[in-house]
Amino acid sequence: MSGKESGRASYLLTEMTWPEVEEALKSVKMAIVPVGAHEQHGPHMSESCDAVLATEMAKRLAARLHPLVLVTPTVNMGVSPHHLNFPGTISLRPETLLAVLRDMVVSLKRHGIDKVLFLNSHGGNQGTLGLACASFAQELGVDCYYAKTTASAKQAMQKHISSPLYGHSCEREVSEAYYLAPHLVRPERLEKGDIVHGGRWEGMRPGKPLQGFYRYEEMTRNGCIGDATRASLEIGKAIVEEALEELSRAVRTVLAEPAQARATHGEGELAV
Repeated sequence: MSGKESGRASYLLTEMTWPEVEEALKSVKMAIVPVGAHEQHGPHMSESCDAVLATEMAKRLAARLHPLVLVTPTVNMGVSPHHLNFPGTISLRPETLLAVLRDMVVSLKRHGIDKVLFLNSHGGNQGTLGLACASFAQELGVDCYYAKTTASAKQAMQKHISSPLYGHSCEREVSEAYYLAPHLVRPERLEKGDIVHGGRWEGMRPGKPLQGFYRYEEMTRNGCIGDATRASLEIGKAIVEEALEELSRAVRTVLAEPAQARATHGEGELAV
C-alpha cells in the first residue's frame, strides 16, 4: 500500500503488506533509511525530535521520487553520548548503530535493493554513517550514501538564520519542526541557548584546528543553542522545501548514473 504525503503516493514499508512490497519492487531502485536519535532538545522540544524529523523528511522525499524509492522503518536512536548527562537521552555506541544498519542493508539486498540512502537528522551520527557507507560499499556490494536532512538548504539558511552558533533545538530546528511535526515543540517554553562562554568546547567546533569529544553541558546550560524564539513555520517551510529539492535532484542523478561511473566516483556523502 502506498502512503500519501502532500497528496502524492509513496512507498512506506511500515504501511505495506508483503504482496504490496513485491509489486513495488518492480520499480524501486533505492531504499531511504531515516536515521535519528533520542536525546534532549532543551526545554522546548521533545526528545524524539531527530527521529521524527528524519521520518517526515524521508516521507516527503519519497513522495517526490515515487515510484523509484521506498522508505524503511526509522532507526530512532543514534550516537548521542555528549547529551547523556541530560535526563532521558538514550545513546547507541557507534558499533551498535553500524551493526543495525549493516543488518538492514543485508536484508534490503536480499529483496533486490542494492542502493541505500541514510537520511540523517542528528549530527552525532555523521561519522558512523561515513564509515557505514565506506564499509558496506566494499563488503556488501551496495551503492551507499548518506545525507543530513536539511544541510543542503544553503540559501534559506543564509537568509533566515543569523545566530553565530546554531544547530540544536535552535531557530533552524524548531522552525523545521513547526513545518514538519509541530507537536514536537512547546511554544510557551521557547528559550535562547544559555551558552557557557570561554569553555574548551570553543576550540573544537567545526572549522577549528582540533576536533574532539565534549559534553553538551560544557557548551550550553539549558541543552540548546541558537535562538529558538526566532523560529517560525515560514522559515521551516523555506528550509525544508529547498532541502527536498536539492536532495531529490541528487538522488535522481545517482540513480541515473551508470554503475561504472559510480565505481569510479566511489560511494559516500550525497553531494547536494
